[in-house]
Amino acid sequence: MAEYTTVSIPKDLADRVDETIEGTSFQSTSDLVRFLLRSIVIQHQRRGELTEAEFEEIAEQLRGLGYLE
Repeated sequence: MAEYTTVSIPKDLADRVDETIEGTSFQSTSDLVRFLLRSIVIQHQRRGELTEAEFEEIAEQLRGLGYLE
């Protein structure tokens, strides 16, 4: 059985995520966060290390989706 930890995000961001995932296959904010973190980790593992440009590209995509300010 997997162990879990808690990640805190501001309530207004959680509300925006809830609105964003409405009508998608994501059932919760946690589902989306797990998906995003897995994606970043997989990219990192495949390439050995994220370059600053790759990190900024990911951050820009997350900003565009409203997950980063």
